[in-house]
Amino acid sequence: MNSDEVIKNYEAHGALLRGHFLLSSGLHSDAYLQSELIMQNPANAKKVISGLKEVLKDVEFDTIVSPAIGGIRFGYELASQLNKRSLFTERVDGVMTFRRGFTLQKGERVLVAEDVVTTGKSTKECMKAIEDAGGVVIGVASIIDRSSGTAGFSVPFYPLAAVEVKSYTAEECPMCKEGTPCVKPGSRVFTK
Repeated sequence: MNSDEVIKNYEAHGALLRGHFLLSSGLHSDAYLQSELIMQNPANAKKVISGLKEVLKDVEFDTIVSPAIGGIRFGYELASQLNKRSLFTERVDGVMTFRRGFTLQKGERVLVAEDVVTTGKSTKECMKAIEDAGGVVIGVASIIDRSSGTAGFSVPFYPLAAVEVKSYTAEECPMCKEGTPCVKPGSRVFTK
C-alpha cells in the first residue's frame, strides 16, 4: 500500500476520527487515528503493514520492539511478515521498561515499531529502554507519521504514510474555547 491507500483504508474502517481529542501527549487535536480499528481484522492489518516490507527491505536489524499498548499488535504483525523477533516495552511506575522476561543481547540491532507517531514521546521512551537493556536502535518504523516531521528521532524514521493533523495545547485549543467536549481515546494515562 502507498500513503494514499493507507489513509483511504483508515477512513474506510472508521479509524480516522474527527472531533475534539485529548492525545496521550497532553495535546488536543481535531482528528485521531485509531489504528486498533485497522488491526482488528488480521487480513486488513497484514495488507496495510505489508507496505512497510518494501520500505524496510535494505534495513538490517534483529528484533522489533514496540511501546505498549498501541504498537504491540502492529509490531507483532510487522515482525511476523519480516520473520523477526517481536518484543514490547510497557510503563512501570511511569517509566518505559521491559517486563515479562523480555531481554536483549548486548549490541542487538533493534527497529522500534509504533503504529502512529505524534510527538514521538512513547517511541523515545521505548528507545531509551532498548539502550538501557543493551540494544542498539537502528531506526523507527510506523504506519502513520502525524508529527509533520517534528518527532526528531536520532535514527532514521520509516513511516508508511503521513497525515497532517493540527494539535494544540489546552490553552490555545480553539475547540476548548468553543466549549466543545474533549474525548480521550488514547492508551497512555494522562495527568496534567
